[in-house]
Amino acid sequence: MRNEKLKQLIINALFAVIIAILAQVTIPIGPIPLTGQTLAVGLAATILSPRNATISVAVYIVLGAIGVPVFAGMSAGLGILFGPTGGFIIGFLFNAYITAFIIEKTDFRLSYAILANIIGAMVTLLFGAAWLKFGAGMPWNTAFMAGFVPFIIPGIIKATLAALFGITIRKRLVTAKLI
Repeated sequence: MRNEKLKQLIINALFAVIIAILAQVTIPIGPIPLTGQTLAVGLAATILSPRNATISVAVYIVLGAIGVPVFAGMSAGLGILFGPTGGFIIGFLFNAYITAFIIEKTDFRLSYAILANIIGAMVTLLFGAAWLKFGAGMPWNTAFMAGFVPFIIPGIIKATLAALFGITIRKRLVTAKLI
């Protein structure tokens, strides 16, 4: 039992690190950059249980909040969470849980994993746009055009990649009895 908990702790920490690494893959396209974070969150959600995917994302967020430079552009701190990208980062929690929940309920089938990852990506974008609306005081149409529309196609691409890679990796980890 103790070994299982330790193994899960290590896996959750590993996924938090993967999210941090892919956060550094950044393409600036205005106030909200295009990053690899959502791909990494999708991978965690595709591979792990809803609980563990959410814990991995929470560990990532806590690391960034306390000052470890894990957010995009090697940034950190509460200022990032309360800044323009904060809604997206908080949205990752809901993305991870919802995506993993759907995938788990559909027996880890690829078609459902793709759909679940797209739904999760859209959840992140909705949180980000809402954050821009309320946090930055933007009108809804401006927040939607800045925080949602430019990320739809990249989000679908990253969601599909997360599902494809995630299902393959998950099968191998299950075979190796690592998860």
